[in-house]
Order: sequence, then structure tokens, then C-alpha cells
Amino acid sequence: MKITFNNSRNLISKSYGLIVAAFFGAIALFSCEDFVDIDPPRTEVTSETVFTTDATVLSAISGIYSQMITNRSFTNAEIEQYTGLASDELLNFNTFSLDDGEFFTNNLNPDNGIVFGSFWEQAYNYIWNANEILEQLENASSITDFTKNQISGEALFVRAFCHFYLVNLFGEIPIVTTTDFQRNKVLSRSSINLVYEQIISDLLEAQSLMTDDFSFANDERVRPNKGAATALLARVYLYQEDWINAEAQATALINLSSTYSLETDLNQVFTPNNTEAIWQLKPATPSGFVLQAQKFVLTSRPSEVSLADDFYNAFETGDNRQSDWVGMLMDDGDTFYYPFKYKFPDGNLVEYSTLFRLGEQYLIRAEAHARQNKLASAIADLDIIRHRAGLPLIAQTNPSISQIDLLDAILKERRFELFVEWGHRWFDLRRFGQAGTVLSAIPLKDWQSTDILFPIPISELEVNPNLLPQNNGY
Repeated sequence: MKITFNNSRNLISKSYGLIVAAFFGAIALFSCEDFVDIDPPRTEVTSETVFTTDATVLSAISGIYSQMITNRSFTNAEIEQYTGLASDELLNFNTFSLDDGEFFTNNLNPDNGIVFGSFWEQAYNYIWNANEILEQLENASSITDFTKNQISGEALFVRAFCHFYLVNLFGEIPIVTTTDFQRNKVLSRSSINLVYEQIISDLLEAQSLMTDDFSFANDERVRPNKGAATALLARVYLYQEDWINAEAQATALINLSSTYSLETDLNQVFTPNNTEAIWQLKPATPSGFVLQAQKFVLTSRPSEVSLADDFYNAFETGDNRQSDWVGMLMDDGDTFYYPFKYKFPDGNLVEYSTLFRLGEQYLIRAEAHARQNKLASAIADLDIIRHRAGLPLIAQTNPSISQIDLLDAILKERRFELFVEWGHRWFDLRRFGQAGTVLSAIPLKDWQSTDILFPIPISELEVNPNLLPQNNGY
């Protein structure tokens, strides 16, 4: 059994808003025999049917990750595709989807199906599922303490992860920390600061509960551990301009050299369980594939997206990321570039979807150092990334670089190290105050300063007036 969301917009508009979307997401998780092998009624979730043994709890949390890598969702290549279109990374070739075109031209409408289905609905589905696990574990007496702690930490992490993307895409959002229908159906939007407080609280608790290693996941990096919570905390503190804590969290990961280290070969960075990976999603079946490869690798003229020519041409001469992470297709005299971080769209299971990796942590610490005017330390971290890319070191070419110029260099390095990964470029343009300058200069874009946030889906506003007002500009 698998519940799909092809008609979710109509379902939500006739019901109770985001909590109903989340409820049906929970049914998809907990009632499917693919995830939990149970016989009781398929429309209810009870501790007796799901949380009687360690194995059933493990199946429940694994079900969330299975959904993340199989659903049409922001977690399954769509954050890369659509923020890439909205920023300066990708060009749009999809002439059949008005929704795709709205991202590319920065003319999103509140009834955009991708905004609702892939971003808003799916994020709250995962949050509801995580909350259900947390609530059931509170009274699950037959679960071992180790499993209860680890799975509780993972559920808290998933909740924080989804709230993080929601608040960065939509601004003020409802904070959902319960499955209580009566409470959730009247939720209003919380301030960005309150959302971040909840995210940080969840991540700190997750850190205290989860293990440092991956023994609980058969030594595969396919479920979050303490390192994943630390990685997201470092990013959260960076976005909150808490430079001291961003530096501390990134340093904690970088110092775990026995577990995490940069891959020297760029072509190994997205392979399963490599030393740079902090958290990956594994395709659900042995014959599965990573959707980033299928979406982005070109074998013929693009029908959806390609890399922007300006992006390709902006690489420094000799940057190995251009040769190793960018592909080129020539067709009838035209040249198209495409992301080639994930290389196998043909069904060969040789890559996992990488959500967090150590390369980002060096860039987080470099920026945190630079913001505190610790320029030598910032240069040292930045040069680690540049060295792997085969580029001249700033410590040798410009050791007296100013703080302003160094921050510009960090933003540039983030652009080429993290391109088409998890919305980094879209969020960085906003954080550095450069969205208007960069995006208003791109032909076909109709940039307004209010475009930096997505609209709250109109179907949600119609059934829950507490979510008003709509974001400015929509």
C-alpha cells in the first residue's frame, strides 16, 4: 500500500489544512507493510501495533527516510532543482509546466503546486511522523533504552531539519510539535526567532541522545547520528549570526578526524559512506537510483534544466570542480552544461544522496572566523577547500586580504563547492544581501525583493485563517 499525493490540493482545501496533510502522510508511513510489518487497522497508529519491539521502532524511523528518498519532495532533488531555478544556478527548459517557469522567473503564485506539494506538505508530513514517533516512544516500555534514545534523537533531528527548510523558504511558519489535532488545526505562524529557538532546542536534545558512530545503522551513514545534529546546528548558528557557536559546532565535527575527513578525490564525495559524508539517504531498493543524477545528468538536449552558462564561465581557471562536477553536452552546435556531482542516472546504485558533508563545515567555520575578524583562521579553512579544488591558496596569493574581500571570497567558494546542493546558493544570496543585485541582472527574471520568500500555499490560507497574513508580494 502506498498513498500518493496527486490530489492533495483538493484534499487539503476540503479539510483542515496542514494537519490533515500531515495525518495522511502518517498513514502512508505507518500503515504500509513496506515500512512496518503489522496487521491491525490501516487507518490508525497505535503503540500496540508499531512500538512493541525495537525492530518496529526502527522500521518506523526508516519509513521516514524511505519517504524522503522516494516521494516527490524537497528532500528528493527538488530543493536543488527549484531553488536552483529561482537563483542563478539553473536554466529552465520545461515548457510543459507553468509551475517550473514561475520559479525561474521569480513569479511564484500562491497556488503553485510544487510550493504546496513538494515543500510545504511534505515537510509537515515528515514533522508529523517524527512527532508520532516521539509521542509513542514516551510510553513504549518494551523498547530498550539505547533504541529509545537513538530513535528519539533522530525524530527530533528530522523535526528540526524540516522546520529549518520551512522557515528559510517561507519565513514565519507554524511550529508543529504534537500530533494533537485540536491544537494543530488552529496553529498560527510563529516568528522566525521562535522557529529557530525550537530548531536549536530540538538539535541540542538530539545531540545528547544520539551516538557518535554509525553502528546503529550497520555502519552506513544513512541515518542521522550526533554528527548530523552538530552539522545542522553549525548551519543554524551561522544563519542566526551566532558566529561563536557556529565556529564551535563546526570545529567539533572537523576535529572528529577518525570519523570524518575530506575526500581527496572529488569524484568520491557522493559515493556511499565516504569519509566526508555526515548524513546520506540511500535509495529504497537495490535497483534504485539517486534522483539528482536522473534529473540533472544530460544524455540529450535538456527537457527540464541545465546549468547556467554564466555559472560555468565563472569558475576560476584550473578549478577541478569544473572538470569533475560539471558535465557538457554538445547537440547540433549547441553546448549545454549540467551538474555532474551525481553521475549515474541509469539505475546503478553507486551513489547515495548526500545531505550533509564535511566540506560545508569548513566553509561554515571559515565564515564564522571571518565574521569575528579571525582572518588567518578563516583563510586556513578556506584554503583547505581551495587546495582540494586545485586552486592557488589565498595564504600565498593574498595573505593581507581584507575582511570584506575575504567574506566575498567565502561566498564565491560556497557557490562553487556547494552548487546545486540543498538550496545553499538561494539561501546564501539572501544571507549575504546579494539576492537583488545578482538576480535582477538576469534576463527573463522579474525580481522583486519580496521574492526571496515563497508564498504560503493558498489552499492552506483558505482553510486556516490563522496562517494569515500572506507573505508580502503575493
